[in-house]
Amino acid sequence: MGFILLGLAGNSIQLVPDGTLILHGAIIIIMVIVLNRTLFRPINRILEERDRRTRGLRSEAEQTLVTIEQSLRQYEQTLRGARTEGYQLLEAQRAEAIRERERQIASARELLSKQTSTEKQEIRSQAEIARTTLSKEAKRIALRISSQILGRPVTSESE
Repeated sequence: MGFILLGLAGNSIQLVPDGTLILHGAIIIIMVIVLNRTLFRPINRILEERDRRTRGLRSEAEQTLVTIEQSLRQYEQTLRGARTEGYQLLEAQRAEAIRERERQIASARELLSKQTSTEKQEIRSQAEIARTTLSKEAKRIALRISSQILGRPVTSESE
């Protein structure tokens, strides 16, 4: 205690260290201990907690991003698969429609061919009947014309 009083008592500047040097060192050490316990440790704890939370949130955000990217890739892959399946189904339906149209066209052609053949046969038979009728009628008219020209009745050689 005597050193404290000696250090406080003098008004002059001393070039030689005295007891106040130890007093200053003790005050500094006490200040460091007090500041460490009251200020630095709580602030460091707060900063560490904030850093821990920030890292936790950052890692959680990164994990969320990874999950979202995986979900997006899976969605895109599912979408591609669905599009491919849709295109394949559409192509199969189109091919079936083409086959059905070809069957209908073939059926229509066959029916048309049969009808054409029947109509041709009917036209041939009608033409034959018409030829026979015309031939008989032509002979009858020829006989009548001959009878009128000759002025006497003319008979057919086939009758």
